[in-house]
Order: sequence, then C-alpha cells, then structure tokens
Amino acid sequence: MLCPCGCEQAYNDCCQAIIMAEKLAETPEQLMRSRYSAYANKNAEYIYHTYAFASQKEQSIDDIAQWAQQTQWLKLVIHFASDHQQDLANNMQSQVEFSAFYQHQGQIWHMRERSNFVIEDNAWRYLDGEVSDSLALARPKRNEQCFCGSEKKFKQCCAKNC
Repeated sequence: MLCPCGCEQAYNDCCQAIIMAEKLAETPEQLMRSRYSAYANKNAEYIYHTYAFASQKEQSIDDIAQWAQQTQWLKLVIHFASDHQQDLANNMQSQVEFSAFYQHQGQIWHMRERSNFVIEDNAWRYLDGEVSDSLALARPKRNEQCFCGSEKKFKQCCAKNC
C-alpha cells in the first residue's frame, strides 16, 4: 500500500515507522507527512502526541478521533518547507506550507495551511497553523481532470476514495 502522504513510497517504508514510534521525524516536513498519514489512518493518539505541549491543552484525542472518522483524506501536496537547520540556528520556528484535499460530509474540500513546528523533548512538534484557503470544491465529472493536480482523470484518481 502506498503511503497516504503522497511520497510514492510504501507506507511501511515511509510514515509507518514514525507513527509507530520506531523512529523520530527528522524534519518538520516528515512530521507533517506522518500527521497527514495518521489522519488518513485515523490514528488520533499519534496526532495528539505530535502537538506541541502548549497546543495539546486545546485538543483532545476524542475530538481528533471524531474528526478523523468523519473525514476521508484524499491527497497531500507540500508547497514549501523552510530550512529547519537554519531555523534552529536562528532560533526560529520551522514552517511547512501544504494543501490537503479531503471529503467531509459528502463534500470535497481543499485546505491550504502554513504550519509552524518547534522542537520539544528532542522531537519535532506541530505548534499551530494559519489556514489561507478552505474551499469546497465542485465534484468533477468522471472524465474531467482530477482536482488534486495529478493530471489524471477523476475516475482514475480521487474518485476511488470518494
């Protein structure tokens, strides 16, 4: 099975080891991808534990699990990842900008977010994010190009997941 994060690798060669705590995410982008994969696989505990400690206070595993159960994640696109080593050297937060495509309550959505990451207890954690777009998309017809940017027909791409 391909990893949900869109990296074109098998799940067990990509995000699984990070989610199963067999290894740490080495970069904010790896953490972002593993969090997306955890949402796709409905692993609320992992998502909760990858929040920064200050952000965990605003979350609950039950709320995360409920959102994950109601949502089918379709595609992740990474637009930008800051140079995390330079960010650490300059005592700055690292950032990853991404688009996520998902289906919620029968509607297909596109969300674009710039996320902030920090190091806590020698591990990358998701601090917060600023959503710049959250749009409901018109469902493409079967033979139209898929909304996710894959350049495939909808019926050969995300329609399989909808």
